[in-house]
Amino acid sequence: MVALSGLLGDRALGAGTKLSLPVLRPRAKHVIFCYMSGGVSHLDTFDPKPKLSELHGKPMPVKVERTQFNNNGNIYGSPFDFAPGGQSGLPISDLFPHLRQNCADDLAVIRSMTSPVNEHAQGNFFFHTGFPFIGHPSAGAWTCYGLGTENANLPGYVVLKSGSAGTPHGGVGQWSSGFLPAQHQASVFKVDAADPVPNIRPKESDVTQRARLKFIDQVDREFASVTGAGDVIDAAIRNYETAYLMQSAVPELCDLRGETAATKRLYGFESRNPMTRAYAQQALLARRLVERGVRFIELTCLPQKPGGEQSPNPWDQHGGLESGHRNMSEQVDQPIAGLLTDLKQRGLLNETLVIWAGEFGRTPFSQGKDGRDHNPFGFSIWLAGGGTKGGTIYGETDEFGYHVVDKKTSVFDLWATVLYLLGVDHEKLTYRYAGRDVRLTDVHGLVWKELIA
Repeated sequence: MVALSGLLGDRALGAGTKLSLPVLRPRAKHVIFCYMSGGVSHLDTFDPKPKLSELHGKPMPVKVERTQFNNNGNIYGSPFDFAPGGQSGLPISDLFPHLRQNCADDLAVIRSMTSPVNEHAQGNFFFHTGFPFIGHPSAGAWTCYGLGTENANLPGYVVLKSGSAGTPHGGVGQWSSGFLPAQHQASVFKVDAADPVPNIRPKESDVTQRARLKFIDQVDREFASVTGAGDVIDAAIRNYETAYLMQSAVPELCDLRGETAATKRLYGFESRNPMTRAYAQQALLARRLVERGVRFIELTCLPQKPGGEQSPNPWDQHGGLESGHRNMSEQVDQPIAGLLTDLKQRGLLNETLVIWAGEFGRTPFSQGKDGRDHNPFGFSIWLAGGGTKGGTIYGETDEFGYHVVDKKTSVFDLWATVLYLLGVDHEKLTYRYAGRDVRLTDVHGLVWKELIA
């Protein structure tokens, strides 16, 4: 039969890699990426600026940079209160009461993130791949290329979606393997669908399937011997084999009947908000994927409210920021706090790095009556677990939260740090493409050593 020994995991590295990995002491084994598509306002979540409330309604006293739409107004103080959380006293706004009460001491907040782009699709590509256009591998693909997966029955890189979740601007290309071998691209699971993966339930006998796969394998290898396309064909064979094995692994993964009522309650399954319940299902499945050895998992947001149209940018409030951000935070706050708590209780948080981020922040001045425009000059993300120091803050924006004034950083530094925590030197993880050794961090990237425990 088509099964090849060591198909996944043992042969994670493809052509072009220059070393055996890992080369550093790994602190984390898995990554969970909670991506907040649309550009979350750092000023209303994790970077309080009392100056904005003090000067609310007055003109900005500093130069206003060109932004996405430019119909800008005066200073807009946050409509949300901030309070210290945990023993660390980490300030978190009222938008995230569960995170503030239960997880503040686990969060390492980076307040000095920047981006060179100010538009959603480019921002999404840049955050996922290090390049603001299609064609490059995502961080998840790079991670699996370097380290493989610990479960041959499941893909190493999984993106979780719920039924009404839109794909972030830029499309599925931001989850692709780019020029890396195709087996490293993301597999998308629609967690609340009857079949999380299309055609996951076999429509023919196992004997017939095995015979079909054996025939395809023979044809593929004959084609590879004639054309010399061995790497491409090998990737295709690996994908066929993974798909075959997923037929039993995916239904078992998505069957939550064995989870206790207390666990489901922790994640928010009993919430009155169906958006919260849907995101809770993603978060719980993320934990189950970690338990099964999947390397990189990404969660996706849903529309702001039930019945809302699919939105690729649900955090994008150019107007109605207070209600829009409140709807979105209610969707993700309890499920993410539940995920961190559950991982910690099971002893998995130390080996699982959780990332919370959007593609850029929002401006300190209003757009229209009650919105904020895009701000790539300084915004916040956070990390938790995976060998990071919780209850800490890295970097700083000015008193308006407009520009970074201390420890300016970028997505290259983020992925350099993530790879470091996984035990990989980001400068050594390369792939020969278009005549040069390409890497996730391009020619950049500094590890946030201050945030490593």
